[in-house]
Amino acid sequence: MCLSIPSKIKSINKESNTCIVDTMGVERSASLDLIDQEVVIGDYVLIHIGFAMNKIDEDDAKESLKVYKEIIEKMEEQDRLQAIEDAENCPSR
Repeated sequence: MCLSIPSKIKSINKESNTCIVDTMGVERSASLDLIDQEVVIGDYVLIHIGFAMNKIDEDDAKESLKVYKEIIEKMEEQDRLQAIEDAENCPSR
């Protein structure tokens, strides 16, 4: 299952219309081709299959991240490893 975890924009490349986001400590590239809102460094976005889909409110993003961290802390080690593997194998563009 692919979860859309709030990701903070760290940099924007206007030439390629992409950004680098931080998702709970993991940095990755995402396309800005499908987002219909203006975004700037520091904004939180939701990513799906390698595309930023929408910008979300910072307070909502931080609350969601807090809940995700609580869930991760309660998971058994094997379940955490499986979740990471599943996330890495999520279909992308």
